[in-house]
Amino acid sequence: MALDNESFDLLLATVQRFIRDRLVPAENTVEELDDVPADIVADMKEMGLFGLSIPEQYGGIGLSMSQECQVAYEFGQTALAFRSVFGTNVGIGSQGILIDGTEAQKADYLPRVASGELMMSFALTEPDAGSDAAAIKTRGERDGDVYVLNGGKRFITNAPRAGAFTLMARTDGPGAGGISSFIVPADLPGLTLGKPDKKMGQRGTKTCDVILENVRVPAANIIGGVPGKGFKTAMKVLDRGRLHISAVACGMAQRILHEAVGYARERKQFGQAIGEFQLVQAMLADSQAELYAGWSMVQDCAGRYDAKPAGKSDPDVSMRAACTKMFCTEMVGRVADRGVQVHGGAGYINEYKVERFYRDVRLLRLYEGTTQIQQLIIGRALMRGD
Repeated sequence: MALDNESFDLLLATVQRFIRDRLVPAENTVEELDDVPADIVADMKEMGLFGLSIPEQYGGIGLSMSQECQVAYEFGQTALAFRSVFGTNVGIGSQGILIDGTEAQKADYLPRVASGELMMSFALTEPDAGSDAAAIKTRGERDGDVYVLNGGKRFITNAPRAGAFTLMARTDGPGAGGISSFIVPADLPGLTLGKPDKKMGQRGTKTCDVILENVRVPAANIIGGVPGKGFKTAMKVLDRGRLHISAVACGMAQRILHEAVGYARERKQFGQAIGEFQLVQAMLADSQAELYAGWSMVQDCAGRYDAKPAGKSDPDVSMRAACTKMFCTEMVGRVADRGVQVHGGAGYINEYKVERFYRDVRLLRLYEGTTQIQQLIIGRALMRGD
């Protein structure tokens, strides 16, 4: 699944122009309003951004992993709230249905997801289950041809915008084998949302709790039609999600480096531009080298992902995706820190965008699996000899 080179080059040029002409000028508006303007969201739908990873047969663009990473890299170079608007449709909100869903589920949901008509959200995390995803407590009790869901989900990205959730609930005993994945329409009776979260950064992104009180979901809404497969479904989509986030991290590192170099050329101290001082150059050089290393990892691992059979897991690719996600998200944190340092006192002031980017990138080390979870994945793979 990939777009031909000529078509992809046109898409990428359109994305670059859209980011440069529409999104970067709107960054301050998003920061002030804590929301993405509706006209920009409409433009994103028209461009097909909600269906980047969905095959053409379901109305999407059908990018390969390598192509998706290039688009994600570009969106990393502006306020991260913009990518978040369509990110769950491209990734964890749709990929579970695409990989494990029945043909009826794919035909029903994916075209609407790809067009942006239906905004999806992925509901796994709970107050007592984050990194330990197999410990979720939300219950799904069978009642004839429906399941009755009770429980709560936390920090759910795009929940306030969502028309439906890919939601994990326990339908059987303890552990991963007792978890099922449901497609849950947001307008079902008993499903309510908590107040929007106030976050350290990434203003304009929307997260909140999802509360389920006797929500009746048709048994036909279990992804794949078979209970007990939900945890496996969730794990299957993570390699793609981790590579996508890694590309976003590299894009943001590029933007921060651009801001730092620009400031170093203009800001003068001791009678010359601060960029002429070797210690400032060293910080810029370290950032460029780490960015180059991270982006090389993304490109290599994305190519390996594309080479494996579609919908099949590959332990080596999973280990390398964890390496890539760990390195790139930690890398952008270091680049952001240096960006603030190059700006000096100005870097701590909201007027300069490195201050907000410094806050924004901190989240990248937490979602799609924390750095520590990536370390465990890598270490266990090495011990197994994968």
